Amino acid sequence: MELTMHRPLLLIGCGKMGSALLSGWLKRDMLGEGVHIVEPMGATQFAEIAGVKIHKSVNDLPEGLTPEVIVFAVKPQKMEEVAPAYKQFVSPHTLFLSIAAGTTITFFESTLGRNAAIIRAMPNTPAAIGKGITVACPNNKASDQQAALAKLMLEAVGEVTLIYDESLLDPVTAVSGSGPAYVFLMVEALAKAGIVAGLPKTLADQLAVLTVAGAGALAAASKETPAQLRENVTSPAGTTFEALQVLMDDDGLQQLMTRAVAAATRRSKELAG
Repeated sequence: MELTMHRPLLLIGCGKMGSALLSGWLKRDMLGEGVHIVEPMGATQFAEIAGVKIHKSVNDLPEGLTPEVIVFAVKPQKMEEVAPAYKQFVSPHTLFLSIAAGTTITFFESTLGRNAAIIRAMPNTPAAIGKGITVACPNNKASDQQAALAKLMLEAVGEVTLIYDESLLDPVTAVSGSGPAYVFLMVEALAKAGIVAGLPKTLADQLAVLTVAGAGALAAASKETPAQLRENVTSPAGTTFEALQVLMDDDGLQQLMTRAVAAATRRSKELAG
């Protein structure tokens, strides 16, 4: 499907994730009708790009603006303050796309009205290098064409999966939204363990980062399951086998990860109210 936008895009918030998305759209030349950014901090990194107009507040937007897509990329804690000002743009032909964790479709429908076409999405930080994974859920006012448009937009920063059960977004947030932090912690822990084992810090850091990056790339590219890939590395009674006896013990990595994901899921539900 070819992406066709007949009207401008309106981006609310241009922090790390908003900037990553906008960079992806600009690289793919998706915004032929231009983009308006509302960002109190100014989004100066995009100031010299043709077709990009930056505003400090919603009150600075030009009269008569009719965006095709409005993207909410502000922090969840700011949404109650920010979102109501955009009710003026609700129409069957305007899509509202939110990437705010824990901010439900019900919130947007109560704020913008039940006629608003809304898609709630959960991207993750590897979107900054085009390696993200986003899960998105439309409400019943979003048309199939609008859902397809949102999917193509989000694919500018990685893989995208559409779902139609919003309750899944809480565990999605816990697994993929928060997941990069778990992996970064693993890199830290692996490097520290290497230092304790006698490696110089620089070498330990290098080995940890590149090992995790390489293993992730192999898992993504391989047709084999992660379990099979793990077994491929594990010789009977070898070094990997000994390490896995610790990591796969009853109180090992799986138990820790299950508890961590459960905690993040619980917090996502709390944020959603």
